[in-house]
Amino acid sequence: MMKSFFLALLIFTTHLKAADVVVYGGVPCGIAASISAAREGAKVVLIEPTKHVGGLSTSGINTAESEHMLKWTIGGFADEFYRRLGSHYQIKGPEYFFESSVAEKIYLEMLREAGVEVHFGASVDKVAKTGARITGITLTDGTQLTARVFIDAGYEGDLMARAGIKYAVGRESKAEFGEEAAGIRFDKTPRKARTVDENGRLLPGISAWARDLREGDAHRAPMNYNFRLTVAKDPALQVPIPAPKHYDEKRYTLLAGWLRDQTQQGKPVKLKDIVDPYRRRNGKFELNNKQSAIYSLGHFGGQFDWPDASYAERARIYQDHMEYTLGLLHFLATDESVPATVQNEMKSMGLHKDEFADNGHLPYQLYVREARRMRGEYVVKQQDVQEDRRKTDSIGMSSHFIDSHHVQRVALNEDEFVNEGRIWRMGYAYQIPYRALTPKAAECENLLVPGAASFTHVAFCTLRLESVWMITGHAAGVAAAMAVKEDVTVQKVPVSPLQEKLRTQKQVVDFIPGLPEKCEHLNGPPEF
Repeated sequence: MMKSFFLALLIFTTHLKAADVVVYGGVPCGIAASISAAREGAKVVLIEPTKHVGGLSTSGINTAESEHMLKWTIGGFADEFYRRLGSHYQIKGPEYFFESSVAEKIYLEMLREAGVEVHFGASVDKVAKTGARITGITLTDGTQLTARVFIDAGYEGDLMARAGIKYAVGRESKAEFGEEAAGIRFDKTPRKARTVDENGRLLPGISAWARDLREGDAHRAPMNYNFRLTVAKDPALQVPIPAPKHYDEKRYTLLAGWLRDQTQQGKPVKLKDIVDPYRRRNGKFELNNKQSAIYSLGHFGGQFDWPDASYAERARIYQDHMEYTLGLLHFLATDESVPATVQNEMKSMGLHKDEFADNGHLPYQLYVREARRMRGEYVVKQQDVQEDRRKTDSIGMSSHFIDSHHVQRVALNEDEFVNEGRIWRMGYAYQIPYRALTPKAAECENLLVPGAASFTHVAFCTLRLESVWMITGHAAGVAAAMAVKEDVTVQKVPVSPLQEKLRTQKQVVDFIPGLPEKCEHLNGPPEF
């Protein structure tokens, strides 16, 4: 009897964890937050729902996106991480192009050095609050955690949402914040392809009729998602790309029709018209959604329900994206509508044998470009990232282009469609305000949200890079530790001392006289 009691007590107590700071999401933002808080003396627990830290930096996105940024804005923890990559590759200075497995190795080393405890394999289930204060959270594996301050660094803002914080999903209208690039946005060039089947129903991959939508209106969906596969062209480095479990060629009817039309017109088609591999290190190539393609890796429409979906529903959407991705590659390698030259080039590729070995050499995470966005103390808008770019409570900077991938395809008529949702605007250096990381005080006083931060869709397109998220994560970690030490709410963390700490840690908080503020040129990756 007594033995059973102590066994039950042991099991119970091992499911209770107390910390100064709990960080949700072992993505680069959460890693930066955890390590930065720990370096300030806080006891930190980092929760990662999957089996791997690093988010998309360890799941196929092997660039800092510095080719679309002003590199001088990348400082602090982010710069430290890229310099560690540089050391690994035996180059002087930061390295912005890397391999997923190397990034994961370095992240894990940095977490161990900082003494951060990482809890793998469980998601946030419930959030307990007293008034405007989170008192604890429960994970899906039954673990309960208490902390003085919580940080939601995840892509989806799941902890934030369960804490009752107001947020937005999808795209605001032009009218809501007076943003020129907001709302529904039709591409200017119609695409020729059959859009309906023999019964007049829209083909797979086409979401709506253009006549039912209006330019500039709000829309419920974020930009599209896709997997960033790592492939090899050298047969010695390959494992076969698996066919999907439930292949249906009808899913690609739109693409098949376009390919046949191109062939009839005598127009050549290359694989890079649909999928364009980015050259990376050690014989690796990174596959991404191609913006200008009629059809590519972006699963248009498949992402609509992800932000507010349950974990079970997200698992279904994840699998649907994987089936779409593997199906597209299988289609390109085998379908009779695909020119032989394209088939042969697709068949010549395989998954790279050195990446994601415990996951069938497929990336661990779906590229969730955008999900929920908090409505915090301050909402960063298009005007803040292009015009009103200076903020007194700056905690870091970004300079990335306003880059929104398409959201959906819409039919103009039975034989034409347009893609919808693309934004590509000049990048400018701008200061990220601390207020964009804090909820409204009445909603929660001990939560920071550097991931699904308080930005509109248009402005979020400049935040949604792992390099920038490490900048906001760094600031959130230091601010959380200060809130614990000084026993204040996150909204009352003194900004000037926070900024001074960040400056001493080489975070770029201020504009630097003489350095460019406009990102006018795209700098491509080096040849490896």
